[in-house]
Amino acid sequence: MFQAIWSQYFPPKPTFTEKDVPPGSQVGKVFIITGANQGIGLELVKMLYPTGATIYLAGRSQSRIEAAIQQVASSSDSPTPATLKYLHLDLNDLTTIKASAAAFASQEQKLDIIWNNAGIGGNPNGTTTAQKIEGHVGINCIAPLLFTQQLLPQLQEAARTASSGSVRIVWTGSLAIESFSPPGGLQYEYLETGATTNSKRDYASSKAGNFFLAVEAAQRWGKFGITSVCQNPGNLLTNIYSHQPRLLMLLVKLLLYEPKMGGYTMLYAGFTEEVAAEMEKGNGAYVRPFGVLAPNGRRDLYEAVREGKASEFWGWCEKIYQPYV
Repeated sequence: MFQAIWSQYFPPKPTFTEKDVPPGSQVGKVFIITGANQGIGLELVKMLYPTGATIYLAGRSQSRIEAAIQQVASSSDSPTPATLKYLHLDLNDLTTIKASAAAFASQEQKLDIIWNNAGIGGNPNGTTTAQKIEGHVGINCIAPLLFTQQLLPQLQEAARTASSGSVRIVWTGSLAIESFSPPGGLQYEYLETGATTNSKRDYASSKAGNFFLAVEAAQRWGKFGITSVCQNPGNLLTNIYSHQPRLLMLLVKLLLYEPKMGGYTMLYAGFTEEVAAEMEKGNGAYVRPFGVLAPNGRRDLYEAVREGKASEFWGWCEKIYQPYV
């Protein structure tokens, strides 16, 4: 595990970049990027803007997303610009998720790739969602699963005519999985407390949960031609550290990379043929920064998958969000 952690603190340079997704190459494709108004989500939008795709920037603040759209559009003179659209999505409130998916479905018949990028990390103890669910697992796992479930018809429609392995769900992991998640990835006695009690552990558990959801989605939806993959974008200087002490950040910054590097990890997870080949083997692919296909360093998570823990977590999430479907 030490080697896996070390390789993610000091990852190799990206080998898959925007040059591998050239201008005009995604005309007719439809994407959703959650949390796209800032950080690595915005960097991914910038990379994809010249491709000609239709890209939905999903988030809570219409004004912030519209400002991001204006920023991207004004900084590019691409001859095949993407169509950028706002999609309201509040992962903090399960009562809104179905309406967000319905708003997308009213405009599009298919969905080629969704990057479940939005989330929270390291939030203070006591953090909860609108439904009083522990904040990290609620926002990072439960709401994204509900949103993705609601979009399954559009993903299936895209897969009917798309090339093999190109329709994808990209979930977001973290180095915190290896560093701070409990044995087996999850301990329900902490998830069910109703509030964050240990921010590092609870965040890491939610990221392990994302890995489980990626593996389970591959098992459940692979038969439809849908590829599911979990990626760790890398240790990046984003607002995920906004709750950390200033003195700590002076030290942590030395190990952080610019958000664009995380955008390359997400680009790789969304487009490289290596991921599709891995999924054909029946495995849940994991992507390390900045675009390296390699297993997660926590072997106990793979044992947990074999024991049915990923399916168990999927069912636990469904039970919680069932009243809001």
